[in-house]
Amino acid sequence: MGLFKNIKELFKKETKDDKDLDYKTNQDIDNIKNTDLDKENESSNINNIQETKEIKLYEKGLSKTRNNFVDKLMNLNRNTKKITDEYFEELEDILIQADIGVNTVLSFMDRLKKRVKSENITDLNYLQEVIVDELFIIYVDNSILTNKIRFNEFGPTVILFIGVNGVGKTTTIGKIANKLKKTGKSVLMIAGDTFRAGATEQLEIWGKKVGCDVVAHKENSDPSSVIYDGLKKAIDDNIDVVLVDTAGRLQNKINLMKELEKMNKVIGSLIEGAPQETLLVIDATTGQNGISQAKNFKEITNVSGIVLSKLDGTAKGGIVLAIKEELDIPVKYIGLGEGIDDLETFDIEKYIYGLFKDMM
Repeated sequence: MGLFKNIKELFKKETKDDKDLDYKTNQDIDNIKNTDLDKENESSNINNIQETKEIKLYEKGLSKTRNNFVDKLMNLNRNTKKITDEYFEELEDILIQADIGVNTVLSFMDRLKKRVKSENITDLNYLQEVIVDELFIIYVDNSILTNKIRFNEFGPTVILFIGVNGVGKTTTIGKIANKLKKTGKSVLMIAGDTFRAGATEQLEIWGKKVGCDVVAHKENSDPSSVIYDGLKKAIDDNIDVVLVDTAGRLQNKINLMKELEKMNKVIGSLIEGAPQETLLVIDATTGQNGISQAKNFKEITNVSGIVLSKLDGTAKGGIVLAIKEELDIPVKYIGLGEGIDDLETFDIEKYIYGLFKDMM
């Protein structure tokens, strides 16, 4: 076995003393820099505190799903004396309710039943670990997906954001800008959603909040002309990363496809190999409807990654596994709260830990 136990071992130090963790999480990282530690220890301490903050953010952000899904799973095991067909039927219902997706659940159940039979599993505690193990495998097995952003070594990195209105696209752009700036990168935003009332103003508010310029034209301007002007500025100013907002009018797929094609052509003509990423923002609270949106966007443009917003707002966080199984697109960022820092690069081990913490 091993994967479940490995994750337990990996985060054992994070669970042994919650009071100590809370203290460390709330420390100001700058305080460490003022100690007389050598540079190596200083860096190690800062990394450890940052890691702890991220783990606790996953714990908090996945609490609704954990309280719903894991509680039901633990109750099922507590109320079961023997592994039967009825047990598997109830387990299947619990997984579907967690929004893992019917096709993914059916495939998972087949694998689980085969493993139970081949290993002659009768111990429910061990089966509980096997279930977590197999859910982990859904995401990592035979996968070449990466959550890393592909940065351009020879000029500005261009990240195009797509998604229907209301999913939190502009807010996500602002949070990613903040995250990139904290790593020392210069960032420019381009207000390419010229059709939605207030979209440009919203992006400009985020620009002021995180301290980066926003290139915008008047409402109903040609989005590609805004992008052209923005990229020219990025090149002239030696900007590291350009974040491009776009319209989300999926109800007219043909027009949107033509619009995105034109944008990509303009971007590619100015910066070779760009855009480096096209990130689709999905609202996790919409569940399987978000999966349908992703399938529609895949039909009209090349989607390189998913940003799953508002994951903290749903009790059905299993959608992460459904995205991997049904779309084969990597989840690159997840939104775990409303704060400016509540957006994390997706980490499958922290996700599994945040989901199954109470079982570890």
